Amino acid sequence: MRCPLCHADDTRVIETRTNDDQGTIRRRRECQECRRRFTTYERCEEPQLFVIKKDGRRELFDREKLLLGITRACEKRPVSRDAIEGVVYDIERALRDSLRDEVPSTQIGDLVMRRIRDLDEVAYVRFASVYKEFQDLISFLHEIERLLERARRERLAEEQQTLFDPQESDTAKIPIR
Repeated sequence: MRCPLCHADDTRVIETRTNDDQGTIRRRRECQECRRRFTTYERCEEPQLFVIKKDGRRELFDREKLLLGITRACEKRPVSRDAIEGVVYDIERALRDSLRDEVPSTQIGDLVMRRIRDLDEVAYVRFASVYKEFQDLISFLHEIERLLERARRERLAEEQQTLFDPQESDTAKIPIR
C-alpha cells in the first residue's frame, strides 16, 4: 500500500479490525519512510450496479456519492458518522441483495428518504428539498406537514400502547374481582 502522504511503497499494518456490520476491514498502517500513520478500508468487490437516472442515462452506482448526499443533509446535526455509514451500508446492501444490475435512481432516493426520516427529521427535510425538487415554499410546507402528521400518529400510537400495556398501565395494578 502506498503512503498517501509521502507516496512511499513501504508501509506496514499496525492494527486490523473487522466491521461485520458493514462488511469492511479497517487497517491502521505506518509508512516506513515518513513514519506517519493512516487508515485504509478493505471491502469485497461487488458486481457492478448501474443507476438509471431520471433522464434515462445509466451510470455506475457510487457509494461515495450516496454517502456525500446523506452527510450533506446531516451537516451540523447530532448524527454520528457511524450512523450515516450504517444507513449507506443498509441501502447499498438492499440494492445489491435485490440481485438486479440496474436500479432506478428514484428507488435509491426513496430508500434514502425512508432511512433518513428515522435518523433525523431536519436532515430528512433537507434531503427531501433536493430529492423532491421543491419548486416553491408551498411544496416545502406540504412535506413538513406530512412529517408532522407522521410524528403525531407515532406519538398517538405510543400513548395507546402505554394505555394497553399491562406492564406500564396503572389499571394493571388494580386487582380484578
